[in-house]
Amino acid sequence: MTVDLVHLRGNVPTSHKEKVLRRRRPTIIDVAERAGVSKSTAARALANGESVLQETRDRVLAAARAVGYERNHLAVGMRSGRSGMLGLVIPDIANPFWADVARGAQDRAAKADVSLLVFSSDWDPGKEESHLRALRRARVDGAIVNPVSDALDDLNRFGLPFVLIGSSAERFADVSSVGSDISQAVELGLDHLVAKGHQAPVLIVGPRSRLARTRFLNAVQRHTIERDVDPAQMVIEDGEYTLEGGRQAMLRVLDRPRVGHISVFAANDMMAIGAMMAVRERGLRCPDDVSILGFDGIPAGAFTSPGLTTIAKPGRDIGARAVESLFDDIEGRPEHGRIYMPCRLVDRGSLADLLRQPRQLAG
Repeated sequence: MTVDLVHLRGNVPTSHKEKVLRRRRPTIIDVAERAGVSKSTAARALANGESVLQETRDRVLAAARAVGYERNHLAVGMRSGRSGMLGLVIPDIANPFWADVARGAQDRAAKADVSLLVFSSDWDPGKEESHLRALRRARVDGAIVNPVSDALDDLNRFGLPFVLIGSSAERFADVSSVGSDISQAVELGLDHLVAKGHQAPVLIVGPRSRLARTRFLNAVQRHTIERDVDPAQMVIEDGEYTLEGGRQAMLRVLDRPRVGHISVFAANDMMAIGAMMAVRERGLRCPDDVSILGFDGIPAGAFTSPGLTTIAKPGRDIGARAVESLFDDIEGRPEHGRIYMPCRLVDRGSLADLLRQPRQLAG
């Protein structure tokens, strides 16, 4: 005999009170009645009050789950001065690196039962200002910002505790900030290139208006001079920090007169993958004809053909550490300094080993 469980469940009688609860938001009174305690006891139990027995607390928590009760964070914030929300303003949510930073921040905030509001400024100071105004209206407890604006006063006037992230943050030495150790990362990349016989790679970098470009090139110059290599030997090609930006920059590199193998160090993985697209477009092969090293460590680099060798930034760790720094700032113990987080080499198949298998590309 087949029993129609759906039909049976549909016939289970539902009390009038349960029907009403489904149509409105449950309150602390509903929780108290369900748990058989007073309203004040239920409130103390949900707030982890020390005067509530563990058995009573467990009963109240079970009742809250049963009726679908959630604390009103706005009301709690009005009493405590905290909203239980943080803001995050990143420059490009479409870039997987920044999405990884946001994920790290969200995971760390969630451990503290704090919500995170995420905005993308698209490298636009006007959008950045609009997002910060929205965060202030939302009464967030603080914000993590990759600053697009050049003036710290532009951030201070919003009256929020904040921690900075990204390359731009180094402009503000007296503000707590978290970011990759670019100098260590560039040295790691250049040393790996040299170990494979690439002494003077072409540098594909971002627009002149971006501080990240300057930091990258300054680090390259320092480390090449330390190895007694003239930085002027390196070709620099500007582009946008996008797939198409890298593709166009690589096409311009390939249009130059050349002899022998070409090696490229791209300032981010999106540009590096775009460069690989340009190499294929010209009928060449990576790494046989062109070697390419990226910078960021985005997941897409593992799925290119060949896989992209890259210097991976600790995106999630940066997001998580920025939240911890912001918590410290909110609690009145700011660090007021730069936290540099080390990068690591991810060795895949996009670099030829010229010392073992030297190849030549006809000019």
